[in-house]
Amino acid sequence: MIKRIFFIVALGFLSLPFSGQAQSVLGQNLNFNIESSYDLNQRTEITAVLIKLSPTAYWYADNAWWSSLNSEQQGEVEGSLISLTTEFEEKIHPVLTRTFGSEWTPGIDKDTRITILFHPMKKGTGGYTDTADEYPKVQIPESNEREMIYLNAQYINTAYIESFLAHEFVHLITFNQKNKPYNVLEDTWLNEARAEYAATLLGYDENYEGSNLQRRVKDFLDKPSDSLTEWRDLPADYGVANLFIQYLVDHYGGEILSESLKLKQTGIKSINAVLLQRGFKENFAQIFNNWTIAILLNDCKISDKYCYFNQNLKDFRITPLINYLPFIGKSTLSVNNATKDWAGNWHKFIGGQGSFNLEFRRGDGMNFQVPYIVQNKAGEYSVGSLDFNSSQSAEIFISDFGSENISVIIIPIAQNKEDNFSGLQPTRTFSWSASTEEKEEIIIPSLSPLPKPIFQMTRVEILARIAEIQQVIVGLQKLIIEMGVEFSCQGITQNLAFGISDNAQVKCLQEFLKSQGSLIYPEGIVNGNFFSLTQQAVIRFQEKYASEILAPVGLIKGTGFVGQSTRAKINEMLSR
Repeated sequence: MIKRIFFIVALGFLSLPFSGQAQSVLGQNLNFNIESSYDLNQRTEITAVLIKLSPTAYWYADNAWWSSLNSEQQGEVEGSLISLTTEFEEKIHPVLTRTFGSEWTPGIDKDTRITILFHPMKKGTGGYTDTADEYPKVQIPESNEREMIYLNAQYINTAYIESFLAHEFVHLITFNQKNKPYNVLEDTWLNEARAEYAATLLGYDENYEGSNLQRRVKDFLDKPSDSLTEWRDLPADYGVANLFIQYLVDHYGGEILSESLKLKQTGIKSINAVLLQRGFKENFAQIFNNWTIAILLNDCKISDKYCYFNQNLKDFRITPLINYLPFIGKSTLSVNNATKDWAGNWHKFIGGQGSFNLEFRRGDGMNFQVPYIVQNKAGEYSVGSLDFNSSQSAEIFISDFGSENISVIIIPIAQNKEDNFSGLQPTRTFSWSASTEEKEEIIIPSLSPLPKPIFQMTRVEILARIAEIQQVIVGLQKLIIEMGVEFSCQGITQNLAFGISDNAQVKCLQEFLKSQGSLIYPEGIVNGNFFSLTQQAVIRFQEKYASEILAPVGLIKGTGFVGQSTRAKINEMLSR
């Protein structure tokens, strides 16, 4: 993680006289400023001892912590440090500098070595960097005036320490490759995501058990709807950053990270610039949408867009929020919700029989993309995306829900901002209303087969047949009465337009349209909400009676607006 980020002041980096390289005598002490919010004892300054020297780094340990260890414990730490310094010199440093570019060297201290300081930190903190250290004390008094990494001493004997060191070293590189030359700040989410990927790049995640990747999967699953771009330095932030960047690199290559680091653009805009340069058709928004589907399905057989290639993530899937609709009769479930930009939300609908209708509405002026997934009874998936109209709403209608198609999942994603993600981000509101209506089974009375030709039947048999026919006629007459449409009003008395909801006149309109048959209103939904399905039914009705409705006002195609001429025709037919 990176603690403090500063813009480079207009006068640039002040040049100060320097007396030589940093402390290089093993066993000698030096005072360092540290970040109290991470330190286990909330200190702001410590004295540290130089316990190791390698070609590219000084390795310091908090004196108080080091002195608290007995000789056996110090020996264990020294053994771990030998392994870690070798790994840094032979793998971490060369691989990451070859991939992303060099840290600032010689840097603010005119020294080619960086400084790595171990001190005890709060649980869950692996380490940090502080860009204040890259500036002279005359500009930032808390600066240690050196390229510096702080690591949690309590992890020094664990398998995590290599990943933590690699992560923080990427932050040093980022300062030199992005902040310093362009006088810009990388968006925190991408800065951390790029650093998170270092462990995978170096092969530390190949053994999944106990890896940083396994830890981040858990962090993500604890809060999967966390925003990618709103950074609060929480475990969930690192989880979503890691899982997204794994997908991005899987599908678009590691160059997407290294090349975006070298551009003046930051965050989403830098990713889009590299995608364009490399000839990809998808942009960041489309990739994010595909990722939200991939972490739900994660099946390359459906599409290689909807899976991870990383074998350690081949079984990784999230569980959507389940919304159960009763099987019997008609049921409706409505929800108002809020989210942040670039956060996944997964809502699954099951239960119900007959027709399924979902109306999704986004807040005014909000940009939402809503992929959806339909699963049929054979377990096959089909993927689509809601089409919004000018009234900020969209609909899904499935006529055979519960029989042929057994579930629907929607994934509302707010995509309003591409930059300026510092601090808490605004919430984006959306709502949906899902309903199912059980199909009524219509049993049509019918005659039994004739046992023999009429001319061979006796008088008694013929009379019995006549009685059977009479019973069928009575049954058909009763069915006709039961199927008759009852209207909730005598006529349409006001103009009706798209977007009106929970309205008695709209309900009457829908009842009328339903009575016109499946060619006019195949969905037959009567709920008082004038959305796209009702609008299309009105258009079909208008075009069916175009000579009476459209021609008098000079129109050829239906509009879906229930105005004077449309109301006149409907009311005429209702009065019959």
